[in-house]
Amino acid sequence: MDQKQNVLRLPAEQLYAKELEALKEADQDPKPAGWQLSPRSVLTFITGGQAGGVNITPKYIGHTRLVEIAVATLLTDRALLLIGEPGTAKSWLSENLTAAIHGDSSKVIQGTAGTSEEHVRYSWNYAMLLAHGPSDEALIKSPIYRAMEGGGIARFEEISRCASEVQDALISILSEKTISIPELGREVSAARGFSIIATANTRDRGVNEMSAALKRRFNILVLPSPAGLETEVEIVRKRVGEIAANYELQAALPEEEAVRKIVTIFRELRAGVTLDSKEKLKSPSGVISTAEAISLLTNSMALAASFGNGQIQEEDLAAALQGAIVKDEEKDRIAWKEYLENVMKKRGSEWRSLYNACREMND
Repeated sequence: MDQKQNVLRLPAEQLYAKELEALKEADQDPKPAGWQLSPRSVLTFITGGQAGGVNITPKYIGHTRLVEIAVATLLTDRALLLIGEPGTAKSWLSENLTAAIHGDSSKVIQGTAGTSEEHVRYSWNYAMLLAHGPSDEALIKSPIYRAMEGGGIARFEEISRCASEVQDALISILSEKTISIPELGREVSAARGFSIIATANTRDRGVNEMSAALKRRFNILVLPSPAGLETEVEIVRKRVGEIAANYELQAALPEEEAVRKIVTIFRELRAGVTLDSKEKLKSPSGVISTAEAISLLTNSMALAASFGNGQIQEEDLAAALQGAIVKDEEKDRIAWKEYLENVMKKRGSEWRSLYNACREMND
């Protein structure tokens, strides 16, 4: 079996290798130092189009101007910070921008409470350090260090989840474009093309608020939730199709009506009001994002494939909805029950079977 076919999730540069190759061959515009594509071709890779007869699928469905600003930022010495609600495709956009520009999206730091300054700069193989002292062989380079050496892009996911001293370690790197290694008596300077794309979650505000000094080193882009129902339906349908193909789920893709119902439910609960603005709703405590809707429908396909006839049934959607919405047993169950009785029940025959299946799960 091809090794690529046996991998659960391919990086963007491998998943879309054919598209990137077509863009390279067709690209006639000047390429910045260290870039494999011109800015216009990067934009085409992200937003979709054609290149040499190859269809370039859109990776980000939203405001094209935001993508243009992101690409333009990476042409300068400024780093890029993508901020938004969970599920607004921050990480997906970060990965695909890096894949398009440098063909390597693997230089990633995942921000957590346990992320240390060593993860940002460098660390040591302590067995070699104790045996032979500081040396290049004992040095363990961080993803940012490696990106600086090669003039690439490092990705820093969920930066606001890191402690303030870890965030502050970035300030000198972003300002001076160097990493000092006093143990070896030298500095590493960034090659042209180096940059950092960081992401931050608006739900994490107050966890470890970024300092003003660090924010000044970034160009900040706020990625909005999908503006309208049709846009979100398109995003969900597209991503469910891609994920289902990757997982080789032996089930039919969800019908348009099912996608529309799930997105409608999520948008209303997220906003705390029905789409027609006639009725206010209680919002659940958890994240009701586009990413959650995609996961819900993918899980429903897995249920249908494994325990059904391969066609998503209302019972599959109801089970997935229950798990996605009721995160806090007491508060969320009340909010979900009120939505079922006050909104879904009144929507007529088209919603009746889904309402019955959801009510049975909620009892």
